[in-house]
Amino acid sequence: MSEPIKVDIWSDVQCPWCYIGKRKFEAGVAEFDGEVEVEYHSFELSPDTPLDFDGNTVDYLSQRKGMPVDEVKKMLTHVTGIAADVGLDYHFDDVHQTNTIKAHELLHFAKSKGRQIDMKERLLKAYFVDGRHVGKIDELADLAAEIGLDRDEAQRALDAGTYTADVKADVAQAPAYGIQGVPFFVIDGKYGVSGAQDSSAFTNMLEQVQSERVEIR
Repeated sequence: MSEPIKVDIWSDVQCPWCYIGKRKFEAGVAEFDGEVEVEYHSFELSPDTPLDFDGNTVDYLSQRKGMPVDEVKKMLTHVTGIAADVGLDYHFDDVHQTNTIKAHELLHFAKSKGRQIDMKERLLKAYFVDGRHVGKIDELADLAAEIGLDRDEAQRALDAGTYTADVKADVAQAPAYGIQGVPFFVIDGKYGVSGAQDSSAFTNMLEQVQSERVEIR
């Protein structure tokens, strides 16, 4: 048996294209005849976002990014439609804009327990679909418990900042790969795929890596 193809994915919990890209990547993997190992890495789109932003996504983008309100609304409607095409039911009116560093710390905690993929899915759904607050430690501990992790242990790790350095290391690594936006997929440590590409793009890249491995043998 050949070694699984490693895919390292940089993304942020508050990135709508990251959830869409996750679905498209998963569809691409489903069409690939081989084993794939996935690891998520932290990327902070807006590290200056406060824990509790007073307003919704439209307010946030218009106020902090300087975008006209009408333009923001059209953009969010467009993104919501694309999300629906891959089976995701976004509710931007319910989103709590927040700083995501603690959510990233929780992903590293979950990785230490072998549950990072499940935690990533739960956090994205919590943010874009369920209207949960993914910046507050109590809420994050609840989400950890929902996938079967120890709530108290998760809360202690978040309170202590046990995984803050791991988050910062991920963020610092991104420029080395030329990553300026997310989602960004690093396949087999040498090929980069930027953005929420069609599923076929991921399938083709995985097949290319697989064929190269065969040639090397």
